[in-house]
Amino acid sequence: MSVVEEPYYCHEQIEIPPALPDIMKQFTKAAIRTQPKDPLEWSYEYFRALANKGVPPVKERLEMPISSQKNDTGLTPGMLRILNNQLGTTDKKSAGRVLQCKVEEKWLALALPLERLQEIWRIGNFGQDVKWLHFLSLAATQIAPSLAQTLCLLCELLTSEKDNASPPISFDLFCEIYRYLGSVDPNLPTEHIEQIIQNLTFEAQQHCGRISKREFLRFNVHPNQCNI
Repeated sequence: MSVVEEPYYCHEQIEIPPALPDIMKQFTKAAIRTQPKDPLEWSYEYFRALANKGVPPVKERLEMPISSQKNDTGLTPGMLRILNNQLGTTDKKSAGRVLQCKVEEKWLALALPLERLQEIWRIGNFGQDVKWLHFLSLAATQIAPSLAQTLCLLCELLTSEKDNASPPISFDLFCEIYRYLGSVDPNLPTEHIEQIIQNLTFEAQQHCGRISKREFLRFNVHPNQCNI
């Protein structure tokens, strides 16, 4: 049997792109911060995102385990932030909607359980696509122990002032989130929601149309839950 002889290369003949060391350095830092459950799948998604000039699945900082989380599913604020960075920047033509297959693709790339995604889809009664803000709001309820803490988490995810200790969002955005979460909670009366919104309107006017947890935690946003 003949042996196919392949050419040998010395190190002088192997060209290394000048940018490769920096690319690998950034990749290593990203992997340390993100701590992916499936490093191989995550690496594939990371470099695919870079190649397509997309947003890679990278956490902004290393996270510690959350003791108050309802279910240990691997879903964390950092994971939600990744998903929001990847899917929350939809163009105007999409009207803020994302296809189910796209959400599932990004979700599974983070090694999050498919069953949890299906449960969120069922609770929201979503179809083949979903308004991203509604999906993000329901996903946040899987982490936060109360409605008040869910609203706090969403403020952190959606704010443009990430370094603020009490990150604000627009009052209109807050009202949309609050009303939507109320629509899927049979124990949260519409009258209660509208009363809280009315009470917060003046606060928002004093803060250039924005609201933060500093303001809304003064009120009991859910009649059957503590704020903390």
